[in-house]
Amino acid sequence: MKIKYFQDSDTLYIELRVTDIFETRDLDENTTIDVDQEGQICAITFEHASKRTDIPDFSYEQVAA
Repeated sequence: MKIKYFQDSDTLYIELRVTDIFETRDLDENTTIDVDQEGQICAITFEHASKRTDIPDFSYEQVAA
């Protein structure tokens, strides 16, 4: 999984897994999802991310099962 923030366009891109993207679907005016041929979500894109998320306070934690 990769998370990229593009400051120049204020876009947050979350790639859940690397695969061929079959289709991009609009969830709302500023959010899209990329799906593979089976309809599984591969990535999510948030436009205007700094207004819609808490980018400066981003943290990552892996929790053992």
